[in-house]
Amino acid sequence: MKSLSLLRFLLGLICVVCLATSNAALAQKIRVGYWSSGLSLGQGAVMESQKFLEKEGLEVEWVKFSDVNQPLRAVALNTIDLAFAAPSAGAMAIIAEGAPVKIVLNTHIAEVQFVVLDESPIKSMTDIKGKKIGMSPPGSATHSLGTALLEFNHGLKLSDYTAVPGTEGVLAQFLAQKQIDVAAVRSTTVAQMNELKLRRLGNYTDEWKKLTKTNSPPILAVTIVHSDYLAKNPDAVAKFIAALRKVNEFGSKNKAAVAEVLQKAANMPADDSRAYAAEWDKIYMAAFEPSDIATLKRQAGIFKAAGSLKQDPVEAGFSTDAYERSKKIK
Repeated sequence: MKSLSLLRFLLGLICVVCLATSNAALAQKIRVGYWSSGLSLGQGAVMESQKFLEKEGLEVEWVKFSDVNQPLRAVALNTIDLAFAAPSAGAMAIIAEGAPVKIVLNTHIAEVQFVVLDESPIKSMTDIKGKKIGMSPPGSATHSLGTALLEFNHGLKLSDYTAVPGTEGVLAQFLAQKQIDVAAVRSTTVAQMNELKLRRLGNYTDEWKKLTKTNSPPILAVTIVHSDYLAKNPDAVAKFIAALRKVNEFGSKNKAAVAEVLQKAANMPADDSRAYAAEWDKIYMAAFEPSDIATLKRQAGIFKAAGSLKQDPVEAGFSTDAYERSKKIK
């Protein structure tokens, strides 16, 4: 009897080991990159720390970038497979140029504010003429959208003001030190600048709706995938999209947990991390319905008219297959 019990135990142990080995072998590898600042910081930090991708059966290699445009180049050069929070303007520019890249998801709403110090003589958007305005570097969606909105809504061309590039933290510092007159910064940054008395001139969403006569918000960032990886691993990309959707749901329901993650992952002060987490529902999305693609194409047309995009992105650059597959993943 003891021999029989031992045999059963060993057989059971072998089954467990085989199952674990099988699951490891089935895990799909994916190299995921993102800009470790701005709005992508929150999503990325939560996704990594809570292992949302691993829970979907993905074996992840994380690659973080210090420049907002680097993930675009990395996917195009196939040094990573996928980048989320890639600038929508830059993504459409590289697919227009024929890069082997597909846009598979809209991820961030352009929740950007035009702010000045409260004592500033600037009272309206038209007063920006002749002034210094800080915004993300050229190539970013924040820059492309901002310059287009200033031109088409307020008649201000790039030659009418000085655009000062910088990261969110740098722009906040420049404004506080009066090195710039206006800052176009994300709502998370505005929320963290509570030591300054600021006045809001406007925001991208209202300006976009005024320009396009629609209710759809502008898209700041998208998820892009190398074409070869998508063709060979459509289910892996679908799993990523499903995981990102769950990340957004988690952040919406667990603001305190998000703040804690940001304190640990980004060494963010407690007050700043709570302010960032409070903006979660305003900035993140995970959608790629026909209306979402239509918004991107409308943006491309406006970018082209403003001169920040040379040609229209090719239709094949928008791929919905992985998004549709993700809907079946619970």
